[in-house]
Amino acid sequence: MTLRLPDSGTLALLLADSRLPSGGHVTSNGLESALRAGMPPACAREYMLTRMETMVPVEAGTAVVARHALAAGGDADSGAALAAVDSEWAARTPSAAQRDIARALGAGLARLARTLWPRSPIARIGAPLSRATVIGAIAATTGMRAGDLVRVVAYDDAQAVAAALLKLEPLDPAIPVGWVLDACAHLEPRVDALAALTRPHAIPASGAPQIEMWAEAHPTLPRRLFRA
Repeated sequence: MTLRLPDSGTLALLLADSRLPSGGHVTSNGLESALRAGMPPACAREYMLTRMETMVPVEAGTAVVARHALAAGGDADSGAALAAVDSEWAARTPSAAQRDIARALGAGLARLARTLWPRSPIARIGAPLSRATVIGAIAATTGMRAGDLVRVVAYDDAQAVAAALLKLEPLDPAIPVGWVLDACAHLEPRVDALAALTRPHAIPASGAPQIEMWAEAHPTLPRRLFRA
């Protein structure tokens, strides 16, 4: 049977769905550790905005460049091309804890991709890759537009924080929804520039040392709810 691929927008909705069976529910994007360290829950909005300024451009840029590398390189070079992109992502992700969870999430997403698109290049890649690299490979396989891909990465990042907040703190569920919209709107002026990236060395290099410290502290938390 021929596999029919829906429109890029539909694929973006699929990948942004928190119910997707790829393991995204295990991470709070560092929020749990931040709250345990004393950050007030009301600062979760600023936390999302900070991630949009620092970590999300790295993730979105990686995804876009991985998409380009796979689309331009052909099946024979797919593994090496994605590994090169992932290496640049790792160099821009100094926290070992963040690299570990990103590769665990990438493995879950790759398993799903192998089921949905078994004849695609990503189905033949065995090395552990970050979620950003894998989602970029899926975008190349399915024909997702680069701008849609950037927005998926941004939305997924903010929504992971919002969903975790509702599990960790009593709050009107509508409030963090508004914060997610604010966070995505904050990145919107950069979407076109991020979507135009093609070279691994052009992936943004912007860090958030405090968030990275919280990420490193997270595995030591007693009775933690999330893996990261």
